[in-house]
Amino acid sequence: MSGADAPEILAAYDAVRSDRDETNWLLISYAAATGNQLVLSKTGTGGLDELVGELDDGQVQYAYVRVEYANDAESKRVKFALVVWIGQGTKVMRKARVSIEAGAVKKVLSHFSVQVDADDKRDLSEADIVARLRKAGGADYNGGRG
Repeated sequence: MSGADAPEILAAYDAVRSDRDETNWLLISYAAATGNQLVLSKTGTGGLDELVGELDDGQVQYAYVRVEYANDAESKRVKFALVVWIGQGTKVMRKARVSIEAGAVKKVLSHFSVQVDADDKRDLSEADIVARLRKAGGADYNGGRG
């Protein structure tokens, strides 16, 4: 087993999803350069910008992030995104296994509105992710303005 269902990962997932906890992201990494054992590497309260700063250009990592945005002055929405990070310096064999191992992660981090596959930190701007979340959410009360 990959370890994606480890108690600390499940607890971090519950914390990110909770309205009562300030934790708004978690990051899962591989325990070693070889093998498929996953571990919780970090959690944080600083949102997507803080999470992006923790991504390693030499690794495959999986992140789960809570994104809050307003459709208008009267409403606030909370959505979740799964980030599959494949750093540009990741070894070829590790990259080749992402599609298989990401499945184990998705079984555990199962409630998300969008999946963002990224290999460049610029692909993870909050504005772009909010636009994707709005599209995935159906009704767009923002008149298509992202």
